[in-house]
Amino acid sequence: MYDMNHLKKLGTLGKHAENAMKAFQSLDKEALDDGTIPKKYKELIAIAVALTTQCPYCLEIHKKHAIEAGATQEELAEVTFVAAALRAGAAVVHGTHLMHES
Repeated sequence: MYDMNHLKKLGTLGKHAENAMKAFQSLDKEALDDGTIPKKYKELIAIAVALTTQCPYCLEIHKKHAIEAGATQEELAEVTFVAAALRAGAAVVHGTHLMHES
């Protein structure tokens, strides 16, 4: 199901929803451009989110951009465990919904 070649179809998707695609591309560019938060950190944040949502397309795209922005293998490894900790933490705190008040 996941094949990076599917990304070649983004143009077709955009043709069928041109205004929405342009708006998305504008938001994406603005959100990820260098700003108060440097681009490298934004890309590392994007990787953490992609690891959490488990989007292989986002992982590939943002890994490439993070490395281009200067991210190291050590930073990519650490961001992996940040995402893992957040996912595990979410499971733990959601477990409180299973508990009865004592």
